[in-house]
Amino acid sequence: MTTFHISPAVADAFPDTLIAVVTATGLRGTEPWPATTTALEDLEAQLADGAWQPADESDPRIEAWHTAYRSFGTNPRRIRPSVDALGRRMAKKGPLPRINPAVDSYNAVSVRHGLPSGAFDLDHVTGDVEIRYADGSETFTPLGEPDTVENPKPGEIIYTDSTNVLTRHWNHRDAHRTRVTEASTRVAFVLETVAATRDGHLLKTAANELQALLQPHCEQSTVHYLSPAHPDTTG
Repeated sequence: MTTFHISPAVADAFPDTLIAVVTATGLRGTEPWPATTTALEDLEAQLADGAWQPADESDPRIEAWHTAYRSFGTNPRRIRPSVDALGRRMAKKGPLPRINPAVDSYNAVSVRHGLPSGAFDLDHVTGDVEIRYADGSETFTPLGEPDTVENPKPGEIIYTDSTNVLTRHWNHRDAHRTRVTEASTRVAFVLETVAATRDGHLLKTAANELQALLQPHCEQSTVHYLSPAHPDTTG
C-alpha cells in the first residue's frame, strides 16, 4: 500500500486544497474502453459545435492555479498547470491526444471539469508519496525523456517518493519512471483543486466520473480525499 501525504508547510500555504486519489487495481489497459472513447468524442463534438469550451486562464478554476504557481515562483504562462495546457491544446487543435485508455480517461475528466489530473503506476513508486516544497537536491526525469535529469528549484511544490520527483510544479509534468502505460495494472489517479470551498463539489463529481470509467476495466477501485484537515490517505 502507498500512502499519500500533504506536508504541513503545503497544507498551511494552501488551506483550501482538496485532492481526490482514485486507485484502481487489476487494470486491463489492452482491452477496448468504449465509455472513455465516447467521453472523448462527445467533448470534441461539443467543442466543434461551439456548445462547450475548455476552461482558460480567465476561468476561476485556472486562475486559482496560476495564483498558486506564482506563489512558489513558477511563471504559469511559461510553465502551465496540466489542465491549462491540455485545454489550450484542445481549443487550438480540436482532438485530444490518444495515449492509452487509462490516461485518456483522466484527460477527458480533467478537461471536462477544468481540474488538474495525473496518475502514477504504483508498481514503479517506491515508498510513500509526499506533496511538499523542494529543497533543490531532488532529481526529476520528465515523461518521455528517460535520459534527462532536472533539479526542481528550492521552494517549488513537487510530488515525490523515496527515489525522486514524480511531478514538478505541483501538476505541470509527470515523471517517466511512474508513467501509466497499457501494461499498468495498479494505478493511483489524482484530481486537484486549491479552491475546495468553491470547487470541492466539482472535484467529487469528477472523481466519481473517473471511477465510473475505470470500474468496468479493473478488479477494484477506491476514492479517497486528501486535505489539510486529513493530510494522509492510503491508495
